[in-house]
Amino acid sequence: MAIVTHVRVHDIRFPTSLRADGSDAMNKDGDYSAAYVVIETDSGLTGYGFTFTIGRGNDLCAEAARQRGTPLVGRDVDELLDDLGGTYRELASDSQLRWLGPEKGVVHLAMAALMNAFWDMAARRAGVPLWQLLAEMSPEELVDVADLRYLSDVLPREEALEMLQSQSGSKQARIADLAERGGYPCYTTSAGWLGYSDDKIRHLLEEAVAEGYSHLKLKVGADVEDDVRRLRIARDVVGWDVELMIDANQMWDVPQAIDWVGQLAEFKPLWVEEPTSPDDILGHAAIRRAVAPIGVATGEHGMNRVLFKQMFQAEAIDFCQLDSARLASVNEIIAVYLMAHKFNVPVCAHAGGVGLCELVQHLAIFDYVAVSGSLEGRVTEYVDHLHEHFVDPCLVENGHYIMPSQPGYSAEIKQETIAMYSHPNGTYWAELALAAAV
Repeated sequence: MAIVTHVRVHDIRFPTSLRADGSDAMNKDGDYSAAYVVIETDSGLTGYGFTFTIGRGNDLCAEAARQRGTPLVGRDVDELLDDLGGTYRELASDSQLRWLGPEKGVVHLAMAALMNAFWDMAARRAGVPLWQLLAEMSPEELVDVADLRYLSDVLPREEALEMLQSQSGSKQARIADLAERGGYPCYTTSAGWLGYSDDKIRHLLEEAVAEGYSHLKLKVGADVEDDVRRLRIARDVVGWDVELMIDANQMWDVPQAIDWVGQLAEFKPLWVEEPTSPDDILGHAAIRRAVAPIGVATGEHGMNRVLFKQMFQAEAIDFCQLDSARLASVNEIIAVYLMAHKFNVPVCAHAGGVGLCELVQHLAIFDYVAVSGSLEGRVTEYVDHLHEHFVDPCLVENGHYIMPSQPGYSAEIKQETIAMYSHPNGTYWAELALAAAV
């Protein structure tokens, strides 16, 4: 019998603020970070997972993940992995930690990090990538692991089971289809960070089109005249056959969002992303009605499945952008995918952060293969930085995520990266502190 021997948590931070990578109207100087969990066992089987932050406060997430994981030390590995629905529900039922949310904030991010590590471990034990592990699960198994609490008014268990059963017989055909296409379609945000100069944006847009991207996203929301100028540059470079999306990162009140998007409408954006507070369901619905046919997209700060349920019920969004490290891992994510399919809202997962691309490629493939059965209106985010720190980095060619083939959730970070970028004692941060003290 293998047992869990350690749950180790690392506060890893990258100095992305130095080059304005990841900069937007709300978050100008983020240092992309990961509260990184390593679950060790006495059999050699290991699981890796994380949640994403942008610098200060990452230590809080790391400590919350440590508190989530410590009670599992000494537990039977097979019992935990054979019933990942039960493991999830056990962790979620910790009433003292739950009180700090419930199901939101730091404790929910910590839940994501820990459960991501368990899902990674389960796929490694099976010897397959996570997308394949999920695709090979029966509809009954998927419904058993999905967190359907508080959703029965829109997604009863029986209906969720029927939805999955309806796609079950054609999974292999869709896996073959993705292989023939060269992978799952993606778009890039890497050309459009708000802190980049016009010349850099122009150069990066030219590169992106040459690399086969048909969808590109630019950050907006700090100054409308700057946004008009940058979008004009973008259309001059990419023409009108490439889809452009814009992302305001929560900068506007509802009337301001409607007015601002109206001033950018001439550039025909496919969607405006996070136009207002991520919790304002009715505000998003009002914006959506006002700016159509421009779509409204949100979800990277969607705290839990209940928020998404209400977004769908209120017809507030055209594109669902769930986040693999903000929702409580695969268990909660499956529930959101099922609701999105019921309400006919395409999921275009958020991936603008360290390691998120590595995770969402698995989720997008799973959605197409086992849930939605469709690629219509679906394109998953890709950003081109920090992949070199992962043992099994995602690969993108011609605007498509190449289907992962290695066992696990692609979440393992290299040991040398941990040694260098752990905060505050990794070599990079320690040397920076020493230089500042001199």
